[in-house]
Amino acid sequence: MRRNRLRRTRIARAGAVAAAAALVAAGCGSSADTAKTSDSSWPPTGGRGSCAVTKQQDVPATMRDGVVLKSDVYRPQTTDKVPVILMRTQYGKEEAQIQPFRYQTPDWFASHCYLVVVQDIRGQGASGGTFTEFQNDMNDGYDSVEWAAGLSGSNGKVGMYGSSYVGATQWLAAVSTPPHLTTIVPANTASDYYDGWTYEGGEFRLAFVEPWAMGTIGETAALDRGDKATAQQLQNDSNDYTRWLNFRPYQQFPPFHPGDPAVAPWFYDWIKHSSRDTFWKQWSIRDRYPDVKVPVLDFEGWYDAFLAGGTQNFSGMVANGGSPEARANQRLVIGPWDHVGWGRPGADVSAPMLNTLGAVGSSPINDLMLAWYDHFLKGQSLKGKDDKVSGQPRVDYFLMGANRWKSATAWPLPNTRWTTYYLSGPGGPGLAGRAGALATDAPKAQQPDTYDYNPLDPVPSAGGHSCCGANSGPQGPYDQFVVEQRSDVLTYTTAPVTSDTEITGPVQLKLWAASTARDTDFTAKLVAVAPDGSSINLNNGIIRTAYRDSLENPSPIDPGKPYQYTIDIWPTSYLVKAGYRIRVEVSSSDYPQFAPNPNTGEPFGQSTNTQLATQTIYHDPDHPSALILPIIPAGDNGTETFPIEH
Repeated sequence: MRRNRLRRTRIARAGAVAAAAALVAAGCGSSADTAKTSDSSWPPTGGRGSCAVTKQQDVPATMRDGVVLKSDVYRPQTTDKVPVILMRTQYGKEEAQIQPFRYQTPDWFASHCYLVVVQDIRGQGASGGTFTEFQNDMNDGYDSVEWAAGLSGSNGKVGMYGSSYVGATQWLAAVSTPPHLTTIVPANTASDYYDGWTYEGGEFRLAFVEPWAMGTIGETAALDRGDKATAQQLQNDSNDYTRWLNFRPYQQFPPFHPGDPAVAPWFYDWIKHSSRDTFWKQWSIRDRYPDVKVPVLDFEGWYDAFLAGGTQNFSGMVANGGSPEARANQRLVIGPWDHVGWGRPGADVSAPMLNTLGAVGSSPINDLMLAWYDHFLKGQSLKGKDDKVSGQPRVDYFLMGANRWKSATAWPLPNTRWTTYYLSGPGGPGLAGRAGALATDAPKAQQPDTYDYNPLDPVPSAGGHSCCGANSGPQGPYDQFVVEQRSDVLTYTTAPVTSDTEITGPVQLKLWAASTARDTDFTAKLVAVAPDGSSINLNNGIIRTAYRDSLENPSPIDPGKPYQYTIDIWPTSYLVKAGYRIRVEVSSSDYPQFAPNPNTGEPFGQSTNTQLATQTIYHDPDHPSALILPIIPAGDNGTETFPIEH
């Protein structure tokens, strides 16, 4: 037993170090990512269509304000008018998000008799104009769709594709309602660019935002405007990422030259606008579902940075999409993936535990996307058969733990049994104090649990949901053994479950807590505990206490006063096998995934001040802290292969 515990300690420590410290300056699908992960096995050479393809490079399109954007156009050699597939990317049109192990090549799609257009967005790559994240992608998206629809050889129907920010360019185009946009296929992208992108629960998403902004978009924007010196400096700085993750205050972040409007003023805007104000609402997708009138095929991953927004886009479009066709034709695929690790065999870009799944965990994105386009852009049935791809929402999800694919008609799943587990103390740290319980019976009178949170010694991130790859952010499943030994991490655990239990859907922790600070954080992590004691994170969440009631209007708390906080633990799907236990970890930091709250209540990012906070967790009849789990009844065993068809 002691040998097993020591082995778990070494494994967990390695996982925590890899997740919390081994960040590299590689962006979401960037050329830096590609250089590190290219492999001759991807993309596969088979499956090409019947059309020969020619390529036109740097084809110009003039936007409404006169700025010229450049595209590579892949033309199928046919006399028939064909649909257009458009990608609008900030990561290089030559890359086309092929690596690491993601999309097929543009000419592969063109060989299936589509006119494929890959465009550099404004201020990036070969395109003109000044780059500003999110700012121009509604108008430019509209103009680019309409321009592409008018290309010679086009039949006037346009579909879009791409991952991460290249998913955002699709949604931002779709909410502007270009007449010739027929469908979009966004992957790994959000519903809101404040909540669930730059911030989460009111807290800054440090490990994603800084390296991504520094190592890709800032650097490539500098190259676009001819500033090679700044581009080189940003590359050098991104190679020294740990130094910059620790830098405070964020509003004076040196790599982006504070005060110089040419380098990255958008980054300082993100820090300045630390609540969901009008700055962020101007681009929000979730506020604009009625403007989107097209079918959507959406791909997400259980450990992806934007999973919660992806599920919200699906359910929001089903309920409020702008046309009957749009509401009926929403499909969501959620796999066992982080941001860029899509499960390809031999693709060593995911967290180690995800890499062991094999072919069953591979993303079907290319084949399914092609079938989707054949249906909505060409009017063909799925794979030439009598399909049911249209007319009803659908969710395809990978059940981890069972390693099988399952399907449903809604999100959350229609057969969800929302089950309450109450926290009961003590939930203290370490093996001796790990007596905190989760039980279906409401708690009786008992003493609260306490711990001290020091912003200068935050809890290390050991996996979770982040961006932009297992080697560039704390994401994926890892053993939590070492993290759970800390004095500022409380654990509450069920008895061993008596039968296999599926948990699929969003999770909430209703936490009653008090703090000696006027503003602090509380975190929650859902964990599956094996009989040998190994504990694997399923997903996590955070709330900044000032944002407990509103992301728009933060307000301080009264020190010492108990409040109920709702912590949204991001969705998961996991089969908890008989003999396993379910655990929730409670703490106040998760670094570097999130910026440590300094506990001072001062405006975000403006100061280096910190103070210690004593946190109190209540679980008594007057303060019934509770975990709300989405339990799925047994019955559907799923399939070992992805169900392309119904």
